[in-house]
Formats: sequence, C-alpha cells, structure tokens
Amino acid sequence: MKSIYIIILMGLFVSCKTKPFVKHSLEFEKIADGCSNAASSISMNSNLNGERFEFQSCLDADFKKEQVTSSQLNDTTVMIKFERKNSQQALYKLTIDIDAWPRYGLLILDGDSIHMKRVEP
Repeated sequence: MKSIYIIILMGLFVSCKTKPFVKHSLEFEKIADGCSNAASSISMNSNLNGERFEFQSCLDADFKKEQVTSSQLNDTTVMIKFERKNSQQALYKLTIDIDAWPRYGLLILDGDSIHMKRVEP
C-alpha cells in the first residue's frame, strides 16, 4: 500500500515540470491613417503573469490579430512579428501581453531588440 502512494507522489512530481512556452494577447486601436505621427516610445509594465508593452506601430490599414505571431528563439529570446500584407498603412496603438517560460532577457519586437533588465526590490 505504501508503494502505491510513493508511485503516485513520484508521478505528481514528474508531471509538474513546466515546458518552455510563449503566449501573447493583443489589443489594438487604429489612431490615424498614414504613419507620419508615430511615437517611438515603448512602455512596459511587469507583473506575475508576464509583461505588458504599450507602443505605436505602422501596420496594414486592415490589420487583424491573426497577423501577429510570437515565438521563442532560445531560452532567453522572444520574438514578436507583425505580418504586413499590403502597402496601405495606418498608425495603431498596440497593447501586447507576453507570458513566457523560461523568463526571457531579450525581446525582438517587430525587428527592434529590447534588452530586459530585471530589477528586484
């Protein structure tokens, strides 16, 4: 009977191992036709569930959520890529939430590298 409990406990510990992953969620709002007034700043907010980035980007005028992909290039790099299909562009305000394991130190956001520096209180 004790061996059954030991086997069950060992099974639980083995199944708790987290595999590498990256997930994103995106909210966007079209703020202008054309891209002449794009701001280059990016704001970041970090919490237990990951990081939130807010920025402006020039994307297709008919942009859809399906045109963004996230991938983990290695243990320390996450890449977010926006697919552009046509030449008619518009300015969007984007909010993207990223949750990844293991924690990443480099974010490639549509070709721009952002080095993450963790600050512990």
